[in-house]
Amino acid sequence: MIYKRSELGDDIGFTAIIDDKFKSSSLAVYFITELSEKTAAVNNLGISILTVSSSRYRTYASLCEKLSELYGAGLGSIARKKGDAQILGLKASWLDNKYAIDGEDICGEMRELIHSCIFEPNVSGDEFDADCFNIVKKDLIDRIDGELNQKRSYAIAQASRTAFRGEPAECTGYGSREATDSASSADALHAYRELLKTAQIEIYYVSPHEDTSFAEMFRESFGRIQRAPHRVNIRNHSPLKPEPVTVSEEFDVNQCKMVLAFKTGSDDKYALKMLSIIYGEMPFSKLFLNVREKLSLCYYCTSTSVSAKGTFFVDSGIERSDIDKAKEEILAQLEEIKKGNITDEEIESSLLALDNAVLQIGDTASSYISWFFDCFSDGKFITPEEHFNEFKSVTKERIIQAANSLKLDTVYLMLDKEVQE
Repeated sequence: MIYKRSELGDDIGFTAIIDDKFKSSSLAVYFITELSEKTAAVNNLGISILTVSSSRYRTYASLCEKLSELYGAGLGSIARKKGDAQILGLKASWLDNKYAIDGEDICGEMRELIHSCIFEPNVSGDEFDADCFNIVKKDLIDRIDGELNQKRSYAIAQASRTAFRGEPAECTGYGSREATDSASSADALHAYRELLKTAQIEIYYVSPHEDTSFAEMFRESFGRIQRAPHRVNIRNHSPLKPEPVTVSEEFDVNQCKMVLAFKTGSDDKYALKMLSIIYGEMPFSKLFLNVREKLSLCYYCTSTSVSAKGTFFVDSGIERSDIDKAKEEILAQLEEIKKGNITDEEIESSLLALDNAVLQIGDTASSYISWFFDCFSDGKFITPEEHFNEFKSVTKERIIQAANSLKLDTVYLMLDKEVQE
């Protein structure tokens, strides 16, 4: 594998990853901007519409037909949050020219297609094409409405909204239903043009062989835009509330959900990740073995670490009658770690899980892109092997210190509606 990163312009980075085991190429273009309830939805619409048409392919059908002709090439949009930033963009993949049956220049045609989508959008006057805008607006509304059907994800999102109240991270990465409803095609076009000027831009290109044509295309195209980029601080620990806050909602559900959010002031991200694995990420973790298996207090109980915000989430599926008992036991298992009740076997099992995750980096183009974007977000390039060595150096004492840094901040409860006698 060969890794090369270059600067194409003001806050525009281009990372090339060359690995000859792949038979296709992949590209991801990330626009990194401040996360805000006011702009999240319209920013999403302004970027996602670039993947359904362009000035060359004015309908979604014609764009799909062209992608199909290019041996089933893929093109899609990205909208998510990372810390206090909104990450928007395009992703594309296509077969390497070596495998074209009739010698077609698949790579060259994809380069022209991507250029057309990003820099020559399907615009009429001061608006995006109405039909194409309606497609992406409906898709976004369907996504937001569908979130409630995914009860576990919804509960975590609501806990996040409460835990990060007053911070950019309280928003979703794709915006609210109300903001989407009120957004116009002209609003989306304005947001798109602003992102071209002000967003930090990171581009990732994974290919089986070296190819400078994409970097040159982006350098030239962005060079025509007068940029005034605004840097976004992705990593920003969330402050702990003076007292834990509990929020509850009732729904027509058979299984209640409980999400606990803990916050930390520690910057020892390696010890915190080890703590999260030992606490609740794996089948050998304390939450799984004790809260779920031994005491049967929940259907599932897992922890996740949001490093960029210095926050842990523990989410569980539970019966209403077991909520208090389960909460008590979840907190008790954290106390056990704080007291130093960590076995060598738990540490070794955590390292094995981390080693397995590291070994998978590079299996796919997307894993490379995720890895190098995480390095960018952390402000430091590190190889997967160096990353794993950092975990190997974490001592039991550091894990205990990390555990003692955690404080309960938020409790979110999704309750089943009680039957009225």
